Amino acid sequence: MWLVIQQENRMSEEKKSLNFLEQIIEEDLANGMSKKALRFRFPPEPNGYLHIGHTKAIGISFGLGERYNAPVNLRFDDTNPVKEEQEYVDAIKEDISWLGYKWANECYSSDYFKQLYDWAVMLIKNGMAYVDSQTSEEIATQKGTPTQAGVNSPFRDRTVEENLDLFKKMKDGLFKEGEHVLRAKIDMSSPNMLMRDPIMYRILFKEHHRTGNDWNIYPMYDWTHGESDYIEQISHSLCSLEFKPHRELYNWFRDAVYEISKADLPLAPKQREFSRLNLSYTIMSKRKLMRLVDEGIVSGWDDPRMPTISGLRRRGYTPASIRSFVKTVGVSKRENVIDVALLEFKIREDLNKTANRAMAVLNPVKLVITNYPEDQEEILLAENNPEDESASSRNVPFSRELYIEREDFKEEANRKFFRLSLGKEVRLKNAYIIKGESVVKDNEGSITEIHCTYDPLSKSGSGTEESKRKVKGTLHWVSIKHAKKAEVRAYDRLFSDEAPDSHKDKDFMEFLNPNSLEIIEAYVEPSLQNAKVGDRFQFQRLGYFAVDNDSTAEKLVFNKTVGLRDIWAKKQ
Repeated sequence: MWLVIQQENRMSEEKKSLNFLEQIIEEDLANGMSKKALRFRFPPEPNGYLHIGHTKAIGISFGLGERYNAPVNLRFDDTNPVKEEQEYVDAIKEDISWLGYKWANECYSSDYFKQLYDWAVMLIKNGMAYVDSQTSEEIATQKGTPTQAGVNSPFRDRTVEENLDLFKKMKDGLFKEGEHVLRAKIDMSSPNMLMRDPIMYRILFKEHHRTGNDWNIYPMYDWTHGESDYIEQISHSLCSLEFKPHRELYNWFRDAVYEISKADLPLAPKQREFSRLNLSYTIMSKRKLMRLVDEGIVSGWDDPRMPTISGLRRRGYTPASIRSFVKTVGVSKRENVIDVALLEFKIREDLNKTANRAMAVLNPVKLVITNYPEDQEEILLAENNPEDESASSRNVPFSRELYIEREDFKEEANRKFFRLSLGKEVRLKNAYIIKGESVVKDNEGSITEIHCTYDPLSKSGSGTEESKRKVKGTLHWVSIKHAKKAEVRAYDRLFSDEAPDSHKDKDFMEFLNPNSLEIIEAYVEPSLQNAKVGDRFQFQRLGYFAVDNDSTAEKLVFNKTVGLRDIWAKKQ
């Protein structure tokens, strides 16, 4: 009896830990659905690059596939040749693969154009669809409003024969664009305006990236999407909340096709909706992101300031950090805005464990150790990553003349300033304790050199008593003689407003952050000379940086991924 109670409690706890989508699937399985029948899909439209908002939908569908060992299709909803390109198809595949997911089948809605056309003909023959010859403005007017029923189109009662003839001529390219459309015949008085005789096909004389000029008519999203799920026998069609009003139409099309075609497709896909991923200080609209690209605000879809997956990848984000972010956000039915600081926390958390350390100086001032022999050089040993026991060490050259950060020195400082000042001691990272002695200034009064002395017995790790002496400050540095020049691109948030596209009276472009990119000439330790594109490092005391695509052996280029701590919290 006790074992039975324990088992029931365990099952109850497991059920509580499931999100609502997993609960739906578990209920379906409990009600007789075969686990072998589970099949999911991720259906992007190839009209732009995937962004951070898409990672939630990707994570949900592929995550369920992993949980239930079920196939997940990657299906491109490519029904609008005006906006869709092969470039976007390739980018989407690269992004999903980079995130670490594998799809079972690569599908395209355009693969089903012939089947969709044949089913549309069958709907016409059964009096469930008709050709409408009104203008788009007239159709919009006669559909009514959310509080006022629509009125029937004057062409709604065309004969089957006339509709079939017109629809075939539409397909054959015998009419102009906009001259006719095919509409489903449902209910013009429905409280759901999507059910008021929705358009199924429109005429478009545009070349398709896969079918070329084979088609002169293209199916609309609502007609295509559900039937593509049906053809692929998707068990659970998961989409974001804005498609919830579409569910009724999704089911109508699905059931109508099944009834008239008697297709050998036993499984009826089930649409269910979850909240989108909305991120603060970020734009999620592909149309608005494209505007940033087209107007040259950013360098392209993969600009490291963009919220696209390719932009995040170039900036230095890792698949693990993004997947962890999506998991933490979770699955819900309520729309909310996630603070971008959570995403930044996740990449810090990941890179702290995985990124090798290195020293770089972004705002250099010369430091001369006056009692260090002029011709002497030595090699110091530095840990690559103290968080990773398997990480090796690296050699860092040291000499009499160094660069340190200009912000790390003050001629006079109060007791709360723990960096270098005249008469005070600090430790150079992995090296010696030094003491500020004097400065050299130019004619304008700017410091050009800092002179200091060092304690030869204080070398880090040497085991002497002096090496164990505690001082309050530690500075990073690079040896001037050995330093390598590098371009550092320091990125900040692209928008200064938390919700840049929420202002009805203002254009989102008004909230662009003018300081979102700063290009810095920096100096880095020589171990970074052979760093490869995509390599990630923690520049000690500065933040996390990644080698940019533009980097070469002759010119190193680093992108700042994120700082060591959230400076925006202090700005608010």
